[in-house]
Amino acid sequence: MNAVSQVFALIAAAVHLVVWPLESFLYGHPRVRRLLTASTADAPQVRLWRVNVGFYNLYLALGLVAGLVALHVGEPVVGRTLILYLSAFMIAAGATLLASNPHLWPGALGQALPPAAVLLADAL
Repeated sequence: MNAVSQVFALIAAAVHLVVWPLESFLYGHPRVRRLLTASTADAPQVRLWRVNVGFYNLYLALGLVAGLVALHVGEPVVGRTLILYLSAFMIAAGATLLASNPHLWPGALGQALPPAAVLLADAL
């Protein structure tokens, strides 16, 4: 796996690591809600769902990091498989977000573009 795809895997992991605490712990702040949902409306009944989604982001990021580590400790097949699968997963999740609410296109792009660059760079 080339260096460019690895850098974009790190970027994708960083995006998901940043979103994790925002969704899981800081969603109660109006600015965070505005950033994530384009609305300041509070919906306390979705707190459990938000925590779960936030931790999904953490696990996706950790999976990418595990893939990168595997690449560098002599397990290139394992590392590449993890990185490519998780990148495809993130792209699909971004597309799902966009399809479910087109107003959230910035978040969908932030979620899907870095892993799309991983796949593109790896294919070249």
